[in-house]
Amino acid sequence: MSDATSYLDHAATTPMLPVAVEAMTRHLGGLGNASSLHAAGRRARRVVEESRETIAAALGCRPGEVVFTSGGTESDNMALKGIWWARRAQDPRRTRILTTAVEHHAVLDPLEWLAKHDGAEVELLTVDSAGRLDVEALRASVERDPASVALVSVMWANNEVGTLQPVDEVVAIASAHGIPVHTDAVQAVGAVPVDFAASGVDALTFTGHKLGGPHGVGALVVRREVKVEPLLHGGGQERGIRSGTLNPPAIAGFAAAVEAAVARQPEHAARMAALRDDLVRRVTEVVPDAHLHGDPVGRLPGNAHVGFPDCEGDSLLMLLDAQGIECSTGSACSAGVPQPSHVLLAMGCDPVQARHSLRFSFGRTSTAADVDRVVAAIGPAVERARLANRRPS
Repeated sequence: MSDATSYLDHAATTPMLPVAVEAMTRHLGGLGNASSLHAAGRRARRVVEESRETIAAALGCRPGEVVFTSGGTESDNMALKGIWWARRAQDPRRTRILTTAVEHHAVLDPLEWLAKHDGAEVELLTVDSAGRLDVEALRASVERDPASVALVSVMWANNEVGTLQPVDEVVAIASAHGIPVHTDAVQAVGAVPVDFAASGVDALTFTGHKLGGPHGVGALVVRREVKVEPLLHGGGQERGIRSGTLNPPAIAGFAAAVEAAVARQPEHAARMAALRDDLVRRVTEVVPDAHLHGDPVGRLPGNAHVGFPDCEGDSLLMLLDAQGIECSTGSACSAGVPQPSHVLLAMGCDPVQARHSLRFSFGRTSTAADVDRVVAAIGPAVERARLANRRPS
């Protein structure tokens, strides 16, 4: 990042690691389709399979459990629709899908589609004021009729407020009834410890551009015992789950990034948490009624989701952007109209409160100077945003 800009939106995308750039560019001139049997095809296949082995070693899974995709959204769709279709085909009683009200739209929207077009009964489980799943609500929902539950999907870490979910407790409840569990771990891999086998989940989504790899490549880790109906039909690549010609250069860059991010995770997390805590402490000194959203302890190390009462998050974002500070707001914008964050609404905020936040997310290139810049700019920005918010429209 240049001195003129403080980029604090690493949860949206983070710069590629040098090792990932090197791995990807080394293979960009390569020839051969990884499905071809000749020497060039075998060379391309070797890049893919060595990358698969690297990722498996980093995430505690078997190489054959790694299915390459175009990224998190495709992986989520593949897991949710594919497992739902397979489970319902095995037993038509399995009509229910249980998830949380704070999932990413890459989970919520496919489930809404399944409900609308395919008869799925989607239950959005409640969370507490920190955004943490109500485990007893999950238990009650499962035990009400276990045979009707096709699958459970609970994210590893929330992309907006950073709260870590009790994945181990989710697995314990679901596995007692033979119900598969999917987790969207897009925000978690490289940020917190993630071990697929130890977690007990059946399917796990992650992607390259959140951890220092290239855009447009990700994976679904899925146990071989779990039946997944494919979304795409064609050449039968990736266990027949995900047809399509593989992209060896991107996969090589992805694998290099995963290996590096996981290896450096403890040191990285400690540095990010220190920057985050410094930002939250100093911002709340400058703006006394500012407050942190999400679990204060069980959260992503690089996530600071801060609410600023009487402000519109979008206004604050643009005021900071004009000062060279790039962050994000949790609320969506539809047709130019700010919408309240569904995550904050589920946490008990009213619609006005659910539009007053900014997410500052740290990454490898973040420094103490970025925190200093935010602290210097936030007071005047909040004052201007509040003044604009009080003006009659």
